[in-house]
Formats: sequence, C-alpha cells, structure tokens
Amino acid sequence: MGGCGFVGSSLAIDFKKKYPDYNITVFDNLQRSGAELNLQRLKNVGVIYYHGDIRNFEDLTPFDKVDIIIDASAEPSVLAGLNDNPRKLINTNLLGTINCLEFARGNKARLLFLSSSRVYPIEPLNGARYEKHDTRFQWIDNQEISGINGSGISENFPLTGYRSFYGSTKLASELLINEYTKYYGLEAIINRCGVISGPWQMARIDQGFVSFWMAKHYFKGELKYNGYSGSGKQLRDILHINDLFRLVDHQFHNFNKYNGQTFNVGGGIDNTVSLFELTQYCQQITGNIIPIGIGKEREADLRIYYSNNKKIQSISKWSPDKKVVDTLQDIYDWIDNNKIILKQIFL
Repeated sequence: MGGCGFVGSSLAIDFKKKYPDYNITVFDNLQRSGAELNLQRLKNVGVIYYHGDIRNFEDLTPFDKVDIIIDASAEPSVLAGLNDNPRKLINTNLLGTINCLEFARGNKARLLFLSSSRVYPIEPLNGARYEKHDTRFQWIDNQEISGINGSGISENFPLTGYRSFYGSTKLASELLINEYTKYYGLEAIINRCGVISGPWQMARIDQGFVSFWMAKHYFKGELKYNGYSGSGKQLRDILHINDLFRLVDHQFHNFNKYNGQTFNVGGGIDNTVSLFELTQYCQQITGNIIPIGIGKEREADLRIYYSNNKKIQSISKWSPDKKVVDTLQDIYDWIDNNKIILKQIFL
C-alpha cells in the first residue's frame, strides 16, 4: 500500500530485483507530486500496479491471493491538520490502516506496518536533558524519564501526551494492529521508522527534508532554519532506504522471529545530523552556497530525535550500512542524473 510513494516504490523495486520470481504488486492513488515517475520505474522492473485509494475498501477487491502486505501508505506531513482540516490525514492514515487490517484478515495475509517515530509525544522529547554544541544539540545519558539516554529513544519511552495529528494516527493504527493480532490471530510487525531518505524521494520542507535540502542546494534555491533561534542545531538520525530494505527483507523471510513485536528503526546515533551540519555537507557535495534565512517557530517541531536501535539489533544483527554522507551523495547523484524532470518538482 502506498506503492508509488518513496518508501513503497523503493522497497517494491528492490524486492523485485532481488527476487525476480516473486509477484510484487503495488497499490496507490498517484495523488502525490512525482508519483508518476515512480510508477514508470515500477513498470520497468515488472512490478504490477493497481490504481486505488486506501480510504476505499472496495478499491482493494481486485487483488487475488496476497501473502504479505507492506502498509507504507500515509499522509506523511507532521504539519498536516495543524492549521487546516485534519479529515484527509485521519482518513488516509487511520481509516486506511483499518482497511488494510480488514483486507489482511480476509486474505489471511501477514502485515508489516511502517509506523513512525512521531508516535512519541512532543513535550517529554523536548523536555529531555541535552547539551548545546557548536553545530548541534545532543541528548545526555543522565535523564529523569525512562526510555531515553545519549544513545536515543527506545521502545519503552512513555507514550502519554500530544504528538501531532500525524503521530496520533500512526499510534492509533498500532493499537488497532495489536487488537487484530490478539483477537483475530493477525501476524504483524510494526517498525517505528525515523527519517528515511535516499534517491527518488519527491520531498517537501515538511516531509523528506534531507532530499529537499540537497535539491535546494543543487538548484540554487533558498532555505530557512525554522525555530530554535535559527541556529539549525536541531538533530535527527537518517536511515538510507537501502538499509530499510535490508531489514524488511530479513523480517519477511524470518517473520515468526519478529511477529507481534514493535521496533524502533532509524539511522541511530552514528547517523545523526543537524540542519547546520546538513548545510555544510550539501555545500561540500554541490559546491554551491545558497541563502539560508531564519524562519518562524513551528508547531510540533522537535529539538532532537534519534532512535535507539538496540532491540532490533539484538534480534536481527541488522545495523545501517550507509552513513549520512553516503545518503547525501546518492541523492546528489540521483538529482544530477535527472535534473531536467526534477527541477520542475523541487523549484
């Protein structure tokens, strides 16, 4: 589901390339700008495409036998619904998950749900103890709350509090998945993903900021540091889409090992970058220096977030291979090779 978006299309293509005999089918409404480009890439490798809307259960009926479903469909903006009607966000992210669950139940299919680190509430995250460094903020080990230390956020971080409409729909979806697991015997895995990035991400400022940052440098646009006095020190961890595929591939082929569990999946502390540091990387790779202004404070913004991957690593031995600079170089190469069509999307 969401098979023509950045994550869904990338996973489908990687699966088809690695397992050419697998029948890989994607489902998408093509409403997001740039999705049509991913559609052609999917067709080129033999992935089957169905047009439909995850909000309409009847659109799912053309599928025959389904073994495993990846739910990667979402309205991905954390800002969605904060200053406008949240109905579309809720219908896409929550009603869409309900439809996936019913479809999985009817077909006795397994489900891998791509949730979000945004399920964790804003106030305790922003209230955690941190240090100020020259180019970034950084959490410290000594904390008053459980589930957090200098290595990041673990799965037992408290969930009480507000988090954004986007994060709430993801958390509500997780709760429903647990109910289906308990009462209907649904086999499911939940991955709480942090910032995922890489080539073919048709990014915006409110979603996919890493690709957006690189594109603005490449095409010599303008950017702003929003919030935190315009310092650009807010910190995130970055996970390359290829590293997510390696994990999902392993989970698919060892499903029973992960069934019924929830995992934090991110770049981790070794792949953290602040906006200030991201700017420096983009300048080095592109050779361009662009204007960066000071923006406004934004609702639902976080000072720091990065995942502690200890749980998933203890079971799978998986860890990200791609470093931040590798991800940025891959994005740069993609933009450079497709600059004519991408200029219309990013500028």
